[in-house]
Amino acid sequence: MIQIGTKVRVSDNSGARYASCIKILSGSKSQYAKIGDKIVVSITMLRAKRRAQSKVQKGKISYGILVRSKKTKRSLKNTYASYIENAIVLITQQGKPIGSRVVGSVPRQLRYTKFMRIATLAAGIIK
Repeated sequence: MIQIGTKVRVSDNSGARYASCIKILSGSKSQYAKIGDKIVVSITMLRAKRRAQSKVQKGKISYGILVRSKKTKRSLKNTYASYIENAIVLITQQGKPIGSRVVGSVPRQLRYTKFMRIATLAAGIIK
């Protein structure tokens, strides 16, 4: 679960490494974001080797989809999933991913949302 002020890792090749959560867009008074929720982030750190070719800049506001969370989540089939880090994928205002590749795995539940493109770009899908 992510809340305002949480530092998250950017898990795509857009050029950003870390971002900070500014706002959660999953409900009117939602305090926490779960996997698959849309959040507003500020880019806090760029990748060292990609600064010249980066598609985003430090300090800019962007949107992101939460793809990994440290909080353990139980699925309907009584399987538990938790990850080592909190991670997002940066998207445009229209919902398209900024990067052309997603690093790491994403959960299967992203395939059943309107962000299926993120699941197809990912390296692996966890059940």
